[in-house]
Amino acid sequence: MRATESNQGYPFAVTNTAAALLDDAGTVIAWTPAAEALLERRSADVCGRPARDLLADAGSWEAVLAQGGQREREGWEGRATLRHGSGRELKIGFRVIPLTDGAPGDAARCLVLGAPLELVAQWRQDHAFTHELFLQGRVGLAVFDADLRLLRTNTHLLPYTGVPVELKGRRLADFLWAQDARIIDDRLREVMHSGNPLIGFNTIARTLDDPKGGRVMTIQAFRLQEPDGHPMGVAAVFTDVTDHERSRGRLDLLYRATGALGGSLSVLRTVEDLVNVLAPTFGDCAAVDLAETVLTGGEPLADGHLTPLIRMAVAGADAAESDALRTGTARFTAPLATAVPHPTVTEAGGPGPAAPAARECRGELITGLGTRARGAGGDAAPEWATTVPGAHSAMTAPLCARGIGFGRLTLWRTGDTPPLEEDDLALLEEIAARAAVAVDNARRYTKERRTAVGLQRSLLPPATSETPALEAACLYLPADADSGVGGDWFDVIPLSSARVALVVGDVAGHGLHATAMMGRLRSAVRAMADLELEPEELLAHVDDMVLQVAAEAESDYADDGEAGTPVPGGPAGATCLYAVYDPVSRSCVMASAGHPPPAVVSPDGTVEYVELSPGPPLGVGGWPFEPVERDLPPGSVLALYTDGLIERGEGDIDQGMRDLADRLLRADVLGRPLRRARHDVVEGLPPGRLRDDVTLLLARTRVVDAGSVATWRLDADPAVVGEARHLVLAQLTAWGLDELAFSTELIVSELVTNAIRHAGGPVRLRLIRADTLTCEVSDSSNTQPRMRRARSSEEGGRGLYIVAQLSHRWGSRYAIEGKTVWSEQNLPLA
Repeated sequence: MRATESNQGYPFAVTNTAAALLDDAGTVIAWTPAAEALLERRSADVCGRPARDLLADAGSWEAVLAQGGQREREGWEGRATLRHGSGRELKIGFRVIPLTDGAPGDAARCLVLGAPLELVAQWRQDHAFTHELFLQGRVGLAVFDADLRLLRTNTHLLPYTGVPVELKGRRLADFLWAQDARIIDDRLREVMHSGNPLIGFNTIARTLDDPKGGRVMTIQAFRLQEPDGHPMGVAAVFTDVTDHERSRGRLDLLYRATGALGGSLSVLRTVEDLVNVLAPTFGDCAAVDLAETVLTGGEPLADGHLTPLIRMAVAGADAAESDALRTGTARFTAPLATAVPHPTVTEAGGPGPAAPAARECRGELITGLGTRARGAGGDAAPEWATTVPGAHSAMTAPLCARGIGFGRLTLWRTGDTPPLEEDDLALLEEIAARAAVAVDNARRYTKERRTAVGLQRSLLPPATSETPALEAACLYLPADADSGVGGDWFDVIPLSSARVALVVGDVAGHGLHATAMMGRLRSAVRAMADLELEPEELLAHVDDMVLQVAAEAESDYADDGEAGTPVPGGPAGATCLYAVYDPVSRSCVMASAGHPPPAVVSPDGTVEYVELSPGPPLGVGGWPFEPVERDLPPGSVLALYTDGLIERGEGDIDQGMRDLADRLLRADVLGRPLRRARHDVVEGLPPGRLRDDVTLLLARTRVVDAGSVATWRLDADPAVVGEARHLVLAQLTAWGLDELAFSTELIVSELVTNAIRHAGGPVRLRLIRADTLTCEVSDSSNTQPRMRRARSSEEGGRGLYIVAQLSHRWGSRYAIEGKTVWSEQNLPLA
């Protein structure tokens, strides 16, 4: 006999139930096999006999009938002691079920069901537990038959509007939205067919009366089956976790918003990341408005006056329909420069009244926008709330930190999304509070960054320069806000004899300490370049200076800091490339301290990198620097750069160098002015998106033609001084520089005389006409000439003084074969 909904009482729930069918006289008509097994009495021995013969005390039959009292028509339950087939006594619990309703002509019959008392006690306990379980209201319980029709439920299966009171015999599709009912039915049918329980399945259950609402349900289900394994149905537990899921969703949104706020030190990128998290997850459209001064690192005026705001970031698909929110992109991640019509009041920090909303930093929630007028009026919606067409609710929260308002965060919901609530406003205020701290931190960093960038640019030379040796154009791009300003620098240093030095360097690290170190290195390189040192020798001296600076920094920190602690912001070394180009010999001598090799674009359009043997970076010490000399045809373009141009995370360094070579050719550095071509070389590397500084120095080589250079070799004889003067005067006349004849004659006379008197050996005299007139006298001595002030009684000692007075610049430089003393004079105006 299979249990059904109408047979909910004891013994149908007990597997060892014995059943007997009695007539109106109390005679046993039928006897079930379970009864035979219970009393060990065969049906043939019992049927046809009075039921009282089965009792241990035959006189107790009246007591058994008396247990029914007035309930004979409904039946009753009781206890009795029966005789077992083995002769012992067996106490059972029984239930009498009348099989007639007492109508005239009906034969009175009843069904007696019994089971041992210990099983009855266990069933009563299980029944009481099951009964209480179906009465509780914390979770919904349901039993489905094989056709997924409801057999039994508790009163709180789905406790919300639209669920009928009586669910017996119904399907879920009778009161749930079709899509939701189909999803649940598919899972329950899978449980019934496979036998695998369903654990923790979350879905939305929406009723036919309220398809826009719905609750989030967690369903646990398992199969009901007969002893032979045949499926009978499914039992399921429905738990309403809407509030839990909503709370978890809010916490998850708050967590993701906090993560987005901590992902960058750029004000613009911070608010862009924030609105991309909020829309469309929290609202259909989100926007951030900031005070204009925040973008430059300043604070809004805290004097109680209205502060105009600039819309900086927008996200959400519905924003495409709004003129005020349009950004020109489909995803609305680009910044806007549209002034917000209704500005936010800043936090009061000075004289003057402040609005309560600004003082308390509380948000505002507006609902029912579709039924409210726009503009001024008591019930009119504020203009900021009606910016998005189709929005039915909106809310805004000020960005306040340290008592200062920096802007506001606004959210809109449109279409079929649920309207915003007070809980949503509380969450938006929490996010806005955290966003204000992030924006304030980014603003402070922006201010420091602007200071560092300003210092960096003030320490760099002009971006373009023109010399007889070359045309130069430089470009510097600072790293993005997250990386900080670095210590890259470039320099073009004019030298004697129309030569020019090209320098590119990169200080390790970022921040003000790197910028300050860059300024010291550039000054040191310029000072040593003025001494006319060879490239490898100059780098060796700069390397010593970096080591000394590092030692001084460690010594100063050791006095105040803890032993063994790294020096904060201390110099960590630098790379540098130093090259000297001579337009007369058309040669370029260069040396590298851990710096990438320069690229040379030849006049025939080929690009190649100079094969250098780079030494260690500056500040390592102990290793020599090797010079490399290369002849450059006229019109060649020399490209010096820092590693930020070839190391951008897009591949290895070799790939970056190949990409740079292609960029140089595409920019047409050979045929265009370098001041224009430099921007095309770095196209696609916008400022504010670089992980490292980018520095580029382009130099197009020039030559001093042979007709502008005159060279003579003189013997070490005082008599040749007069001959040297005649040679120089004749050359100046040929060049049309007679105005410089007198001064040049005196300079040559003094320099040649000193070389013959103090050095001996052959003397080389050379004149170079470029942007200045250079007079050089070279000898084989390494003795440095010194200018001194002669006394009135001394006959000599005035030669170099005269040279200095007649020259625009003068000096000396050393070479392997000796030294050269040179003097420069400005050419007369044409």
